[in-house]
Amino acid sequence: MNFSSKKRTPIEVSLTPMIDVVFLLLIFFMVTTTFDQQSAIKINLPEANGESSKHEKKYIMLTINAEGTYFISDDEGLSHQLINQKTETLKRALIKAAGKSRAIPFVISADGKTPHQSVVTAIDIAAALGFARVTFATKAIPES
Repeated sequence: MNFSSKKRTPIEVSLTPMIDVVFLLLIFFMVTTTFDQQSAIKINLPEANGESSKHEKKYIMLTINAEGTYFISDDEGLSHQLINQKTETLKRALIKAAGKSRAIPFVISADGKTPHQSVVTAIDIAAALGFARVTFATKAIPES
């Protein structure tokens, strides 16, 4: 009988492949991540502190109801519903209402239950047309 023990090599865990995998993952995430700065419109959100905001005599009021239907106000303050809800129709209506000036304040008055997409579409069109002053209309919270 041979009772001699065999020499065993010690078990080693090599960290080099694991470090390589971590660096490859790091490089992958750095390459696939985009660092785009989103273009945004400067929007003045009025605070609803109970005071009425003062608008200039000439401004464009776009009203959006709870179903997402657009209404645009004319010079006399009368709201007219747009023929359809396509972006081209809204764009033509805003161009007609603004004329050549894009410095006219553009006020969006949306119902609290308006779909977000309707409001975002209106803001995108305003940005594409070059409106510099976009605000949202709010109504004051009654004090109890």
